[in-house]
Amino acid sequence: MQLDLNLLTALDALLEEGSVAGAAARLHVTAPAMSRSLGRIRKATGDQILVRTGRTMVPTPRALAMRSQVHALVQQANQLLSAQQELDPAALERVFTVRWHDALTAACGTALVSAVHRQAPGVQLRLPAEPGTDTPELRRGEVDLESSSSAPTLPDIRHRLVGRDRLVVAVRPGHPLTEGPLSLERYAAVEHLTVSRRGNLRDPIDDALTTRGLERRVVAVGPTAAFALQLALGSDLVVTLPDAVTRTAREQLGLVTLPPPLQLPDVPLYLLWHQRYDDDRAHTWLRDLATGTVQALFAPPTASQQPLTNRTGQ
Repeated sequence: MQLDLNLLTALDALLEEGSVAGAAARLHVTAPAMSRSLGRIRKATGDQILVRTGRTMVPTPRALAMRSQVHALVQQANQLLSAQQELDPAALERVFTVRWHDALTAACGTALVSAVHRQAPGVQLRLPAEPGTDTPELRRGEVDLESSSSAPTLPDIRHRLVGRDRLVVAVRPGHPLTEGPLSLERYAAVEHLTVSRRGNLRDPIDDALTTRGLERRVVAVGPTAAFALQLALGSDLVVTLPDAVTRTAREQLGLVTLPPPLQLPDVPLYLLWHQRYDDDRAHTWLRDLATGTVQALFAPPTASQQPLTNRTGQ
C-alpha cells in the first residue's frame, strides 16, 4: 500500500493539538480537510487515533505510544528538506576525502586536520596521495576536495583560486650556485631535478630557457616535492619549485633558497569540487575552512623569516 507521507504531518499536528480544529489551524487548512486526513490516518493505521470524550478528543493508547516517534520523524523530514537549515559543525559526523598535492598537504595538512578536529570532532579526514594520472574520483563523489595548478575544463567541476605561488631555486648548503651572482647561464649549465607525478622530464621552465637559446640537463624526475628536496640536499642537483608550499620543508632541511635568474610565471593554486556539493552546507564549511588554511601560506613573511636573497644556508 502506498502511503501519503503528508499524513505524518497531519498526524503530528492532531496528536499535538488534540483536536481536528486545532490541527487544521496549525497547518493552515480547513477543518473538513483535516477531518478527511484523520479518516485516512485511521484507515492506514487501523486505529481511531483520537476518540471523542464529551466535548473533547483524547488520543488512543496506540496514538500515545507513537506520538514521540511521529514528531521525531516530522522534525527529521523538515531538517532534511529545509534549504535554510543551519550547520552545527560540533554535531557533524562525516568522512571527507581531501586529495591535495603532496607539498600542499605537507605545508598545511596539519593545520587543516587541527582546525577540522577543533570545530567538528565528529568529522574524519582522508588525505590520500595524488595518483600518477588524472582520475574521475571527483566526479564520482569519491573525493570531496582536490588541489590543482590549473582550472578545470569540465563544466560540472567547480573551482576556487586560493593563491598564487612564485617559483624559487633550492640547493644544498655549499652548492656552487651559492657562490657569486646566479646568472642565467650558470643556472642552465648545472644538473637539474624536476617534480612530476606523471614522470614528465620537461616543464615550463625548459620552454622559458629555450626562448633564450638555452637548454638545461634534467638528470632525474621525482614524484613528490619531499623526494626532490631530499635528493637536492644530498647531491648537487638543483630543483626549482613553488615557494610558499615548500618553504617549511626547505627550512627544516636547511636548504638554500635562491631567486631564479629568469622571469617565470606564478603558479596558481585552485581548490576543486563537484557541483553536487554547491549547496551542501557541510561541504561549504569544509572548503571555506580549507581555503583559509591554504591562504595562510601566502600571508606576508613575518620579521623572523629571512628575505629571499642570494644567500648561503648557515
